[in-house]
Amino acid sequence: MRTSRFAATTALLALAVAACGASPAGKDGPSGTFEITNDTPPAKGPVDSVTWSLYAEPQSLDYVYAFDYPPNTVLANVCEQLMRITPDMKVKPGLAGAARSPDPKRWVYTIRAGVRFHDGSTLTADDVVASLRRHMDPKVGSYWVSVYRNVDRIEKTGPMEVTVHLKKPDQLFNAEMGTSAGTVESAAFLSKEGYGTPDVGVNCTGPFSFGSWQKGQSITLKKFAGYWDTSLAPKANTIKNVFISDPAARVNALLAGEVDGGYLLPSSGFPKLRTAANGTLYFGPNTTTVSVIPTNLKGTLGDVKVRKALSMALDRDGIIKAAAGGVATPAKAPGATGAWGIAPEAAKEYYAKLPALNRDVAGAKKLVEEAGATGKKIVMATSTLSPEIGVIANAVQAAGQAIGLRVELKAVAPEAYTALFSDPKAREGIDLVMTVWYDSTPDPLEFYGILTTGDFANYGGYSNPEYDALVDEASAQADPAARAATVAKLQEIAVRDMVWIPLYEVPHTLFLNKRLTGAPTGIAQLVFPWGAPLGSAG
Repeated sequence: MRTSRFAATTALLALAVAACGASPAGKDGPSGTFEITNDTPPAKGPVDSVTWSLYAEPQSLDYVYAFDYPPNTVLANVCEQLMRITPDMKVKPGLAGAARSPDPKRWVYTIRAGVRFHDGSTLTADDVVASLRRHMDPKVGSYWVSVYRNVDRIEKTGPMEVTVHLKKPDQLFNAEMGTSAGTVESAAFLSKEGYGTPDVGVNCTGPFSFGSWQKGQSITLKKFAGYWDTSLAPKANTIKNVFISDPAARVNALLAGEVDGGYLLPSSGFPKLRTAANGTLYFGPNTTTVSVIPTNLKGTLGDVKVRKALSMALDRDGIIKAAAGGVATPAKAPGATGAWGIAPEAAKEYYAKLPALNRDVAGAKKLVEEAGATGKKIVMATSTLSPEIGVIANAVQAAGQAIGLRVELKAVAPEAYTALFSDPKAREGIDLVMTVWYDSTPDPLEFYGILTTGDFANYGGYSNPEYDALVDEASAQADPAARAATVAKLQEIAVRDMVWIPLYEVPHTLFLNKRLTGAPTGIAQLVFPWGAPLGSAG
């Protein structure tokens, strides 16, 4: 999420199935087997209303804080970006009809004419400038600030043209304009007190407009008749996003037909959802890895031998069975295999060369002894936010104790767990956190770039001049193959230094009631208006 980008309930697509399509998961399929479906059948007609389930209530609908699954699932239907990331993870023009880089230190965007915000006002270059500049304002505190680390200034350079001037080349920046970092909001609406809150909402350009937010219950979206992209004209009149935090209750609501669908489903519910008579469970493409992040490199985990030892002691197969219902594959790197869209074939070779993370308790115990860390304490956060967090925390504790480490679990309230990824003070006294981390673009530099010195999402404070230099090198490479080769070096260093401890990759999940179809199955639903093509199945 960004807990994943913070902490959620599901994660990534295995390399073996990353590039292939298949039929929906069989309803009689055994636990632990799955097939990837790239899309659902096209809708045959409109529907009046859709009730959608979210596992948590968004803290805000302000796009600068949309760094997690729930807010992005809602905002994907309401707000749009300069670029658009499609369900097949391609970067296409969005609110910018064209993007060009006349030289390595400039990105120039031509803004579409005739696009209207939900209040009827017309999109201008001024709106774009105001929206992007917010990420660079320290007073705003954008969670996407790292996207702008290489930006010098943003200015209007024509009636419908915006130019982003860079301090140094940044090829990833344009792809990031397809994420919340590139969201465009009305400049006038941004000035409203309480922007993004239940009482004020948002005013964007997407196929659905903000309707109402009943705190603690639901967020309702309304069809926007004036939407500019006729190819994505919404088929539903309303989408009601209801908050169901209890995993069992969420599964039961889907089975009972009380809600029509949902993404990011609890693995504990897979057996029932797979055999549901009233709908289909889909496994889709993903760019996510479940990992454990060392958040304090000044303590016991500051020694790479201890980090490697903990990784070696983990029973990944057991964790996958208990935390993901067997629907996952062990990960060898913290960056997802499904996020290598710029060079998918080469990525397989790079990944194959990485060392296998085999379990070796005896070898791990020896490393702990060599580091002089026997008996030293490590504090790991745990939470009821999702069952997986507790399962993984217990597994880490058992692994640590088996090799002579003293692992203490610290319970954190669900709402406080996500703060671990946005507030450095919240991480004080914590050495380890579990995360479900997704990439929003098809470029692996998105993940590996966050491990540079001082980055917002570099939670452990990892610092390596060699690594930082390679990130700069990759950022300047316009050729995707060359950039992928450089990122492969970053991947090797991240694994060597065990900056994050990778656990497993799982597919994205979607359940749809049999009366509906048309929604994308993959992780792109966090940035693509998934509700627009959703309609009647018959």
